[in-house]
Amino acid sequence: MTFAAIASAILYTVFLWWFSTGAILWLDRLPRRTFRWSLVVSSILALAAIYGLVVSRTDATPAGAMCAFTCALGVWGWHEVSFLMGMITGPRTTRCPPEARGWRRFGLASATLIYHEAALGLTALAIGLLTWNAANPVGAWTFAVLLAARLSAKLNIFLGVPNFTEEFFPDHLRYLTSYLRKSPTNALFPLSISAGAALAGAQAWLALDPGATPFAVTGASLLFALTALALLEHAFMVLPLPDAALWRWAVPKNTNASP
Repeated sequence: MTFAAIASAILYTVFLWWFSTGAILWLDRLPRRTFRWSLVVSSILALAAIYGLVVSRTDATPAGAMCAFTCALGVWGWHEVSFLMGMITGPRTTRCPPEARGWRRFGLASATLIYHEAALGLTALAIGLLTWNAANPVGAWTFAVLLAARLSAKLNIFLGVPNFTEEFFPDHLRYLTSYLRKSPTNALFPLSISAGAALAGAQAWLALDPGATPFAVTGASLLFALTALALLEHAFMVLPLPDAALWRWAVPKNTNASP
């Protein structure tokens, strides 16, 4: 039963990660006149997800863990929609000056998405307070893993990695690619991988603990799968893997090609 619960949680996480990412990318490729309606619908879903987090915080069962996990991803999805559609980004919406270096480049890059980062931080704090000392903190841990993985990914592609998928940037955010750098490696990358691997190991250890409750097994398995997927996304940065092929159905080839 434990193996079945772990496998089910992992498969559920992988499917939700793949499908939700593709759905957001697909919505972002629709005509801009549809963006307002996409944000309205995603806002309704986010409100429903927040309600789900409130209800599930006292439910320390496998179903409660799945509910909290799904709801946290729903709230995260709202932030992704608002960012990729250019509605909550930052005060700077122009390309990086070619001469910008060091801290000036970092400051300019931060100004392109500071509103988005602040919104994510405040949401993480709100979910943490909402589930503080609750029986089911899976939602808060899910959002925390997503936030840490996203910050790590952004810092790594800012500092420099061999690969990043430019076709995932829509035309209205194409200026962001000028703040990114391609290089063989950077000092942060091995630290990011080590921290992620340590976290995934701890989650796997808890999921496989014979004395763990069904709730703990399900919650740890969901978080392990999410952390492992974050490590996979980091691997895409350094390995010549066709990660865009995973969402070709959402981002057709040559869509939003650079001029």
